[in-house]
Amino acid sequence: MTQMSQTYPPGQTRDGAQPPRERAQDKPSTTDQTEPCPAPEDCTELAKLAGRSLDALLDLAKLEPGDIVVIGCSTSEIGGSHIGSAGSPALAAVLLRELRAVADHHHIDLAIQCCEHLNRALVVERATMRRHNLSQVTVWPVWNAGGSLAATAMTTFTDPVVVETVSAGAGMDMGHTLIGMHLRPVAVPVRLSWKMVGHADLVLARTRPKLVGGVRACYSPECAAERRRQAAGQSAPGGAS
Repeated sequence: MTQMSQTYPPGQTRDGAQPPRERAQDKPSTTDQTEPCPAPEDCTELAKLAGRSLDALLDLAKLEPGDIVVIGCSTSEIGGSHIGSAGSPALAAVLLRELRAVADHHHIDLAIQCCEHLNRALVVERATMRRHNLSQVTVWPVWNAGGSLAATAMTTFTDPVVVETVSAGAGMDMGHTLIGMHLRPVAVPVRLSWKMVGHADLVLARTRPKLVGGVRACYSPECAAERRRQAAGQSAPGGAS
């Protein structure tokens, strides 16, 4: 006689015992870090990898000149620590030089996201704020209240301001800083052959306009041209009349 297999609720054993409860962990407080961390020895290589990542993203995203790319970065995570626990302005300075060079090459504006202590506000150039009609807020990001990359942007951008939000055409997140609130809908994940910058997980996204309409809608010039041919009673090029 075939023995029927017995199934149990997820996480429950045959005798009904429950495993220890898994508890989620919040990010640590930065109040324990009184001094910034130095840059790691391989900071130049890390910056080059971040630049390559941004370059690949912008090649694929095909943004218009003057569009915005949002950058989220935890120098703590890149260095191998928990986000918010080991900020490094020295590492941020090397990273930002590389990121600015790539963005300038593509004629794209950078928006450097602050940490959640500042509600993820962003550092941009004043010209970017004016061009995109962004809402300025009053705060000065520092390495342990805003994040090392944002603090560095405040001292190295030509005319920096902090804005409340942006609607970016693409974004790069190093260390799960949660940049999604500043991306246009609809976000599309972008994958590279590498998945990390240092010890930080690398997440990239481009965006696309929303698709609207129904079953009769066209989403390409080729489709629209075919509909025009149909309306005129013409056959497709190379097809039978």
